[in-house]
Amino acid sequence: MNGRTRSDIYPGLEVAIILKKDQRSGKLTYGVVKDLLTSAPYHSRGIKVRLEDGQIGRVAEIVG
Repeated sequence: MNGRTRSDIYPGLEVAIILKKDQRSGKLTYGVVKDLLTSAPYHSRGIKVRLEDGQIGRVAEIVG
């Protein structure tokens, strides 16, 4: 699943995100969602989330 639809993402879900600094390389960072930061129901580049370790990025894929 991709991370473009807000209803698919919830706290506690394991995801892969792309951090702002990694947008050019596309490097993925894995973690567990703490907060959803995008309020829109859909975003073309991925829903922005905060991971439990504090990193913020857009969801590239849902892992678990």
